Amino acid sequence: MSRHIRFERLHNFRDLGGYPAGGGEYAVRWGRLYRADSLGKLAGEDWERFLELGVAGVIDLRYPWEIEAKGRVPEHASFAYHNLSIEHRPYDQPSQAPDVEPGPFLAGKFMEVAEDGVKELRQALDVIAGTDGPVVFHCASGKDRTGQLAALVLTLLGVPEDVVVDDFALTRLATPRLLADWIAEHDGRTPTWPAYPDAPAEVMRLYLAAMADTYGSVNAYAAERLGVDPDLLAALRARLLEPVTLPA
Repeated sequence: MSRHIRFERLHNFRDLGGYPAGGGEYAVRWGRLYRADSLGKLAGEDWERFLELGVAGVIDLRYPWEIEAKGRVPEHASFAYHNLSIEHRPYDQPSQAPDVEPGPFLAGKFMEVAEDGVKELRQALDVIAGTDGPVVFHCASGKDRTGQLAALVLTLLGVPEDVVVDDFALTRLATPRLLADWIAEHDGRTPTWPAYPDAPAEVMRLYLAAMADTYGSVNAYAAERLGVDPDLLAALRARLLEPVTLPA
């Protein structure tokens, strides 16, 4: 199976399937959960390719004002649309000073989201667990907010931390195209912050370490702050995991 799904206008659309979970006894199902950059860019053949995936639910993690400015996924009877803005403190990432280190800076922003966005993060988990069919979640570039929700879901499924970190860093493969789009939208200017379109693994490592320091673990955070109980965990795992058949 291919993790990266090719679109012309989308650059960071990925299947979260295939990752090991539960000590290797399970794997994340292919074709059940996708992460992406903005689906507001879908049109033409990209739109047809998207519909072929059979998506039943779309979670848009952006602010309403971002959606108003950039557009949302086209409406279609085949899926339900949910705008769940998990970030509550807007900031201008491309305009950060060049010497701002991405690891500590973004890990700190992720912790803000973990504190501010508890209602929306829980709603996102409910949508993923309760949708009868594939779900895709996205923000603008599919990097930070999307990466944070992906890390939460994968961790709850029992995916190892190193794999969660590696999944976050895969956005680096899309960095050149994401940067080219930003430059084209800003009259040829480049971002003040050179780290803007990047996704260093250090960001996710520092964030997960901060979660462990603050709550003991991501799972403890989910139980304490999001109210994730055994029933929700069981629903997520039943929908998204499949047993691995080991060789005799």
